[in-house]
Amino acid sequence: MSLKGDNEPVFVVKEATSIAVPSVQELVKKDPLQVPAKYVRSHEEMEKDKLMPHLSSEVPIIDFALLSDGNVEELSKMDIACKEWGFFQLVNHGVKKEVRQRLKDATTEFFNLPIEEKEKSAMASDDIFGYGHDPIYSEDQMFEWSDSLVLLVHPSRYSNPSYWPKTPKGFKEIVEAYSSEVHRVGVELLNFFSMIMGMQKQVLFGLHKESMAIIRANYYPPCNMPEQVMGLNPHSDTCTITLLMQDDDVSGLEIKHKGNWVPVNPIPDALVINVADMLEIWSNGKYKSIEHRAIINKNKGRTSYALFISPMYDVEVEPVDSMMDELNPKLYKKIRYGDLLKEAFKKKFDGKPHIDMLKV
Repeated sequence: MSLKGDNEPVFVVKEATSIAVPSVQELVKKDPLQVPAKYVRSHEEMEKDKLMPHLSSEVPIIDFALLSDGNVEELSKMDIACKEWGFFQLVNHGVKKEVRQRLKDATTEFFNLPIEEKEKSAMASDDIFGYGHDPIYSEDQMFEWSDSLVLLVHPSRYSNPSYWPKTPKGFKEIVEAYSSEVHRVGVELLNFFSMIMGMQKQVLFGLHKESMAIIRANYYPPCNMPEQVMGLNPHSDTCTITLLMQDDDVSGLEIKHKGNWVPVNPIPDALVINVADMLEIWSNGKYKSIEHRAIINKNKGRTSYALFISPMYDVEVEPVDSMMDELNPKLYKKIRYGDLLKEAFKKKFDGKPHIDMLKV
């Protein structure tokens, strides 16, 4: 992933090219009963799963309208939710239903296009933007049962026009309208985090130096053997916070809570918010970025829409002063955000080794 200034790239994340990965949607079209070996999880891995579906009802729900009204109790609930879960569902966020529905409709139309049309926006082997898959660097990596469209939406001057689909008509405007609304919510959430971290309201967002916003739509086709594949492997997000819109009628997101996998069942109209790696570092570990994954449904496809808010690549990230004292010494070393991304790519986003290496 590179962001270009007037003449030169500011930063390049990927230092190697990815192995070509086929479209899962096309595999399912050709033979819905076949699951190629590259997608099949090992028995050892499946046996390690500890599933706790009954805890789904305990995933915290936070009311954005109450936060915006200055409700101290709701702010305290958000603080506890992030300390104990690292995830919460956000209701009354104010993102208009028609804006969300237009994004869903346009994305569905894009994924239903002929493969030849979608590949006009194909991700280059040395990039992470466009239509395709997360990079695969070695033959022993398991493939994921999903297809993605990843686009840089802010700052728009760095966005590569060649990755934006021309079909359906108005796709770019629809994505930008949705992203603008959700980014606004994300900035406000960062302001609330700033307050509960003992800083002035705008300090945390200011540390981002303008901030980047990337949107990623993942399509998870149905699978004849859903328990044997993984839509997205367990990982933490390398940004600051993620704001996710799920389909209302298909579950798939699971989060790791006290060593167990807990489904985050969709609440109509809610956004799912999760603490990501940069917030863990800035908060000196008060809030932990949580591993999560996507599982597959046997009979129905699912789409998710994630907006990632992160600092600019040249920002140096380390715990803020307000989160350290004699009882809470500094837990993480300083690192440039772009360098942390490089480490995450080297480690294939498997768990959180790129964060563990920063611990003092």
